[in-house]
Amino acid sequence: AQARIQPPGGSVPPQSVSWTFIAMQRLQTLVRHVRPATQDGTSPLHAAPTASMSSTERSDDDVVICSALRTPIAKARRGGFKDTPCEDMLAPLFKATVERTKVDPKLIGDIQIGNVSQPGAGATTSRMSQFLGGLPFDIPLSTVNRQCSSGLQAVANIASNIKAGVIDIGLAGGVESMTMYGMADSIDLNKFSTHIVDNELAAACLTPMGITSENVAAKYGISRETQDTLAAASHAKALAAQKAGLFQDEIVPVTTKVKDAKGVATDITVSVDEGPRAGTTVQSLGGLKPAFKAGGSTTAGNASQVSDGASLVLLARRSVAQKLGLPIIGRFRSYAVVGVDPLLMGIGPAVAIPAALSKANLSVNDVDIFEINEAFASQATMTVEHLKIPMDKVNPKGGAIALGHPLGCTGSRQIATLLPELKRTGKKLGVVSMCIGTGMGAAGVIESEQ
Repeated sequence: AQARIQPPGGSVPPQSVSWTFIAMQRLQTLVRHVRPATQDGTSPLHAAPTASMSSTERSDDDVVICSALRTPIAKARRGGFKDTPCEDMLAPLFKATVERTKVDPKLIGDIQIGNVSQPGAGATTSRMSQFLGGLPFDIPLSTVNRQCSSGLQAVANIASNIKAGVIDIGLAGGVESMTMYGMADSIDLNKFSTHIVDNELAAACLTPMGITSENVAAKYGISRETQDTLAAASHAKALAAQKAGLFQDEIVPVTTKVKDAKGVATDITVSVDEGPRAGTTVQSLGGLKPAFKAGGSTTAGNASQVSDGASLVLLARRSVAQKLGLPIIGRFRSYAVVGVDPLLMGIGPAVAIPAALSKANLSVNDVDIFEINEAFASQATMTVEHLKIPMDKVNPKGGAIALGHPLGCTGSRQIATLLPELKRTGKKLGVVSMCIGTGMGAAGVIESEQ
């Protein structure tokens, strides 16, 4: 009789894919990487070429994306989510993902959520949000903090676990309430090592992000007008996308409470991004004062907005997704994260994007859409110019200057924004990328299958 591999605990969950099927899929993956010895005894083993996450050609072992959803992005401290905890932003996404994909929650092998400013990267609150979202305790959960790439790092980590055979289905995403947890709330210089001042790179990690933007602008000759031009375009594209209803498929409306100045709570439903501003022009932005340095070029208008929001991505092994009838909307081709000079942290995407593309055997010219996080117009411009990316391929629905940048959420939010646009335009390949505080950059390559 055929051996049956049992899950931990010994019993097979009802209405689930058989563990025999999963075990055989893993065995077949190994077999594809091994060829029998030839008659002359040469090359008994042969390593099949692979890309970082999914092969160049579609295969049963690909890491596929079944769903990518997000909340609207609200303005921190004065927007619709100012009184909404992280748990209450994430919970609706757990519910919506299960409802839309019909995935059996019992088959989800792991969850990882990115977060930057909560204590412990929100490990406890994210676990709570899982339960508030109706998912069972059987599914384990962890959190990750790689600064502004946390949401993308969570997706990459779950994808890696699928690729390695640790799990077959996983959830990954990110959440941030910049209202409730400010960027500097957890920093107490009195608790830092006194040796930091003796090490230039260590000390550079404390450089304010706005100053790193000024450093990039100065080093790469990016003018104030160029930065304001990118910022104005970000708002214009976001407003046009809103008017055309292009965010509708990716956004899950959230019903919550908001308090007025007297503390009286009112029920509201947040259904659209709050950041895009009509009437934003190069001329109006030009009247703003530098925010970080006298005589500088970085302003509140050409930097990303402080925001609240959440996003969630469902990933699976292709063979398992097909067996279960899960929707397949794309696949995760590759991921790369790199280190750069902390004083120039904004150049991270210019280094990370080529690294991720190389892993997928692709070039910049092969990519149809680039979702590059607009932490600052200076660093986004540097990446576009350095890699010679046509601007019509960059953030076609607007970027973080218009939409906002809820730190831990952004990386997975970009995936939710990218995939519907690839579908709408009939395009195939996209890249999501961002710079990372303390001097890093990350990028992921996504291929649409819609």
